[in-house]
Amino acid sequence: MRWCSQIIEPREEEETFMPTTKVVLRFPPDLTDQPVTYNLIKEYDLMVNILRGHITPKEEGMLVLELTGKKKQLDRGMKYLAKLGVETQRLSKDVKLLKDRCTHCTACTSLCPTHALWVERDTMMVSFDREKCIACEMCIIVCPYSAMEVQF
Repeated sequence: MRWCSQIIEPREEEETFMPTTKVVLRFPPDLTDQPVTYNLIKEYDLMVNILRGHITPKEEGMLVLELTGKKKQLDRGMKYLAKLGVETQRLSKDVKLLKDRCTHCTACTSLCPTHALWVERDTMMVSFDREKCIACEMCIIVCPYSAMEVQF
């Protein structure tokens, strides 16, 4: 018996756009010991990236996830969460740099784990990329001018 180790490239018509969405999940205490993320992966064929989490057995839990998959699968996964009683919120527009408050002191830039906040060297101004932000809230803690705002 011969084994073939050929890499098979997907055909062009098989390649499909897979949207990504960031969501905040809040679990009631009775669901914190359930395999919710496992089911999103196994049953709904979603890629799950855990960006932040706080889950303690028998207490309310919170996860910030990045979910990637076909739109139909994302929709089915979100319906599954709602049916379970998991509260969901989209995260994409929840973090904001308030430019009128920012003095560009750069206190936030060194603590940002994803480099969503950085200094434009030519102008020495702080810039913010929402797509890279995982809402870890480190910028809020260190900003002396309350120039960062998170809305969950």
